[in-house]
Amino acid sequence: MEIIYWSDYACPYCYIGEARLKKAIKLLNSDEPVSVQMKAFQLDPTAGEHAESDTVTRFAKKYGLSKEAAADRIEHISQLGIGEGIDFKYATTLFTNTMDAHRLTKLAESKKNPELTDKVIERLFAAYFTDNLELANHELLRKIGVECGLDEAEVNEVLSTDKFRDEVEDDEYSAASYGIHSVPFFIINGKYAIPGAQSTRDMLSSLGQVQNEERIKAAAQSGGGMSCGPDGCRIEDHK
Repeated sequence: MEIIYWSDYACPYCYIGEARLKKAIKLLNSDEPVSVQMKAFQLDPTAGEHAESDTVTRFAKKYGLSKEAAADRIEHISQLGIGEGIDFKYATTLFTNTMDAHRLTKLAESKKNPELTDKVIERLFAAYFTDNLELANHELLRKIGVECGLDEAEVNEVLSTDKFRDEVEDDEYSAASYGIHSVPFFIINGKYAIPGAQSTRDMLSSLGQVQNEERIKAAAQSGGGMSCGPDGCRIEDHK
């Protein structure tokens, strides 16, 4: 099974959705390999290198809410994250541009080591939602990359150039081609869509359904075992 999903490090539901996906895959207990790939999606490509306001103020302005109502919604989202075992501190996040965080992820992906890539993804999410750091900060990205196991010289090259920018933008173009305008958004085996951060139970149900449908399709294409049709019976010679 192949799962690709579009996500941004500044998206609370993306972090929650990723945690639920991992739980669902574990509960699926599949004998077949499951590959997972994150694709970049910037919530605000025009965001600056430094946070311009606090999260409550930004949230209230964006959704036309009072600060009190915004704070309540932010706390509700934080509790969802905490419910997934995340030290989730949404109210005090510092929103900045995430392009370079995505480019660092692309460097990790280029190593063809899923564990390394997953480690970088988890550290970047935690840096934003738990440590409340600015993801546009190059010193932070350099530290995360090196501590996760990336070569420091390669990390420095990415951060001092536009390397992997095209790959990030290609991810965003592909999202647009699918009609994806919000994240997280999951696509299984290139054709089954799971929009949003669904519950672990619902995500497990979707994965199980896809798994069963793919097995049935594979059995039908292989011809199956002994069977009869309008043109006669299929005879298996078992020796």
